[in-house]
Amino acid sequence: MLTKIKYHFYLVGGSTLYIKRDIESSIRKLSSFFPVLLVTGPRQVGKTTVLKNCAEPGRSFVSLDTLEIRELAQNDPALFLQRYKTPLIIDEIQYAPQLFSYIKAAADTDNIPGMFWLTGSQQFLLMKDVTESLAGRAGILNLQGFSYDEKFQKKSFPFIPDRTFISRKENDCIGDGINAVYKQIWKGSYPRLYTAADEFWEAFYSSYVQTYIERDVRSLTKIGSETDFLKFMKASAARIGNLLDYADMAKDIGVSQPTVKAWISILNASGIVYLLQPYSTNLTNRIVKTPKLYFMDTGLAAYLCGWKTPEVLETGAMNGAFFEDFVITEILKSFIHNGKAASLYFYRDKEKKEIDLLIDENGMLYPVEIKKTAAPSKADISDFSVLDKLRISRGPGAVICMAQTHLPLTVSDTVIPVGYM
Repeated sequence: MLTKIKYHFYLVGGSTLYIKRDIESSIRKLSSFFPVLLVTGPRQVGKTTVLKNCAEPGRSFVSLDTLEIRELAQNDPALFLQRYKTPLIIDEIQYAPQLFSYIKAAADTDNIPGMFWLTGSQQFLLMKDVTESLAGRAGILNLQGFSYDEKFQKKSFPFIPDRTFISRKENDCIGDGINAVYKQIWKGSYPRLYTAADEFWEAFYSSYVQTYIERDVRSLTKIGSETDFLKFMKASAARIGNLLDYADMAKDIGVSQPTVKAWISILNASGIVYLLQPYSTNLTNRIVKTPKLYFMDTGLAAYLCGWKTPEVLETGAMNGAFFEDFVITEILKSFIHNGKAASLYFYRDKEKKEIDLLIDENGMLYPVEIKKTAAPSKADISDFSVLDKLRISRGPGAVICMAQTHLPLTVSDTVIPVGYM
């Protein structure tokens, strides 16, 4: 069914509410230049909602989730585009890759900015089709769940631990204590849970995992046993913040290493996990080459690990790993939701020197350590010195922690509260 967009709100936790998203300005900017705009991201993060909210009067909406519409798009894409006129939002475009060549032809013929707004949840397949059909014609944005700033309606900036960022944030800090922070980590970032009572948390994630396996995973590969894939997801969540060890995971689950590698690729392609790559340089061959694994939604990871309350999560064995995961993904969102590429790495060498995060921006590396403490010390950033030994240009560094305000730790490094994220 073709829908003319007339209202700009949606239901969150049973109430009528729209939460402004940081990505909105990037949507409008790219749409003013490219004939096609594609917004990717996992299911349930609000892709459709944000596009409806950004839509100008007269832009229509059609969803390929509807079976008869999907069949028309797959079997007769030319007729589909005759029936549904631009400017148009096409939701869940991955169900009809047959449309891409026709969208390309329409974009080339009319070349009007903002003709097509597309959403899709399967990034691997989408990127392949976009690269082949819409190169140079499509602006691409990635949306994740609510950021910390979005939840509290604070102004968002790409995180760089310098004086400019700190001055922007110091009067806008979310001054949460440890219980409130872990409540946010546990509850996760999906919009549906934003105002929902905690009693719906388990039911939401149980349904989400089942739907994800049945709809997204099965369309990408033959997984064989759903039980094995669920065991794999749980094993992945139990390893957040760790180096990927395919052999260990394969042994734990009872499947082959190639299977684990293929399944990790699926989680990554569908936006469930983020693989933080190690920083590499020609100046040394002693840096590890294996990525670290993080979940883009900490609530999903908590569900898979069986942490059923924020209090149990905060006192449990993985509390530090979840805090690190939360900070890493918030920093990532601060870039991608502002339409910026995020060049994030970690450092670890064979002498066990380690830096949790390196932000590569304009030829400068900004080191970041992440600690679940309110009183970090200089010892926590002692490994920052490896960057000097490698003759790498580095900017100011930071320790992101539970402190309530920013404080200088050294001449160039600062203690930054997690509430500045």
